[in-house]
Amino acid sequence: MNAPAQSPAQPKRKKIDVHGWLVLDKPTGMTSTHALARVKRAFGAKKAGHAGTLDPLATGCLPIAFGEATKTVPFAMDGRKIYRFTVAWGIETDTDDSEGHPGETSPQRPSEAEIRAVLPGFTGNILQTPPRFSAIKIDGERAYDLAREGEEVNLEAREIAVHRLELVEKTDDFATFETETGKGAYVRALARDMGRALGCFGHVSALRRVQVGPFEEADLISLDEIERLGLCPPGEGNLADHLLPVETALDDIPALAVNGSDAARLRRGQAVLLRGRDAPLLSGTCYVTAQGALVALAEAEGGEVHPKRVFHLPG
Repeated sequence: MNAPAQSPAQPKRKKIDVHGWLVLDKPTGMTSTHALARVKRAFGAKKAGHAGTLDPLATGCLPIAFGEATKTVPFAMDGRKIYRFTVAWGIETDTDDSEGHPGETSPQRPSEAEIRAVLPGFTGNILQTPPRFSAIKIDGERAYDLAREGEEVNLEAREIAVHRLELVEKTDDFATFETETGKGAYVRALARDMGRALGCFGHVSALRRVQVGPFEEADLISLDEIERLGLCPPGEGNLADHLLPVETALDDIPALAVNGSDAARLRRGQAVLLRGRDAPLLSGTCYVTAQGALVALAEAEGGEVHPKRVFHLPG
């Protein structure tokens, strides 16, 4: 009996160099890692990473860095973040969101006046204990892995910055807020702690991130649209049109323009000296350009510029 004919193997798609930022509107029910993998596959990109994990429950702004943009990810992650989130009152969960198991409950529901009265206590530089189900490491293990295994997870409170926390809408069982936070703040912990302060308990039932540093809601593109464009024949759709420049993440640090010879030295990893009366007075981290092209991330001190990360961008 003849063996069945085998269909020819599909040729493996060649991966390409892609450089820049894409701002994904992450759908709910998907991890940030899975979302990143699908976007990377749609582009056929060699290298990509994301700036700031979103919980599976959460939607919204997930900046994705391709190629040389991955060198700027820490600057994006350090930027302020804006979230809109809804708190369901009456139940606290072990994950501090609707995906967890119920814990403490209460029949009480806060009034609008009571909610507004506690907001100042959660604004400014405050101490916050991260959720047990978080990516923080304890003796090399992620807290959420330990929590899932039933182990006791005790995380220390740490100082975070909440620049703004506003009540947007209230119904009997829910309240919607908008907050602007610094690095390391957990919205789930804000909901948990407000519920405790109000004596009614609470958890996050919906969460959307609308901004990360310079990446705003207007920049968002859906995963469906990305994958649709990725399948388009050449000339009928262009994913590259949605890429933002590598230096977009560097908006909050000073820029320094140098000439061609200094740029060549920096690209070789050598320091350059800024000479002359018109030399800029810079101190600390900056990014260096030459003729509009990104050259390096550098540290400036006493007129000397020392390259820390060098960029290798085409043309």
